[in-house]
Amino acid sequence: MRHHARKRFGQNFLEDAGVIARMADAIRPRIGECIVESGPGKAALTRPLLESGARLHLVEIDRDLAENMRPRIAQYPQAKLHVGDALAMDFAELTGGERFRLVGNLPYNISTPLLFHVLQWSSLIVDMHFMLQREVVERMAATPGNKSWGRLSIMCQYRCSVQELFGVPPHAFTPAPKVHSSVVRLIPHVTPPVQIKSMATFERIVATAFNMRRKTLRNCLRGLLEPEQIESLGIDPGLRPEAISVEQFAALSRLLD
Repeated sequence: MRHHARKRFGQNFLEDAGVIARMADAIRPRIGECIVESGPGKAALTRPLLESGARLHLVEIDRDLAENMRPRIAQYPQAKLHVGDALAMDFAELTGGERFRLVGNLPYNISTPLLFHVLQWSSLIVDMHFMLQREVVERMAATPGNKSWGRLSIMCQYRCSVQELFGVPPHAFTPAPKVHSSVVRLIPHVTPPVQIKSMATFERIVATAFNMRRKTLRNCLRGLLEPEQIESLGIDPGLRPEAISVEQFAALSRLLD
């Protein structure tokens, strides 16, 4: 498929056959199951997914790529092509409310907002396999006290177990990005690992804390919780947000509620 990568879409096309096969093996698509592929691009991963007999929803924002894709999938009646922005997609509507698996080589420039977007439907998602910038995967899989620990770590780990599978070098893509990539597997929790009263409050307190991550909880949560309230939970208000666990943030959000 002839197509020049477009910077506005953050396009880097995976072309290394070994990496494609390894990613397909990690996904292990099965006949009849529903899979959504975000950004199929030049169909590198799409082909093994289709050949497995899985039912595919392909979401592609680039209209030229979508038109080039149509004749490639014409022989597969179980494939449906959706032209549009994954960031604006309602994935429950897309799949008719059916449980689905989500895969994709996500553009680096939208990977984090897209992750937050799709996590809205974690109750419908069986699992997710993404190719992402290595730094993003490190943030998703980080632990408290690690410099990579932050809002993305907490919100991902509240909803999913996170497993980094393998790294991918820049030369596996055309054009080659300036950073290394990693493939990650996310499996939504059947039951969240911690209890909260309100997702909106939990998201608010995590976002507020990490908006000023170099400040202490006493300062970055000023106006939401008093230092004495934070201390009543056994949490030192002199700690920075990067030292606070998912469970402790859940306790803070319950207190705020």
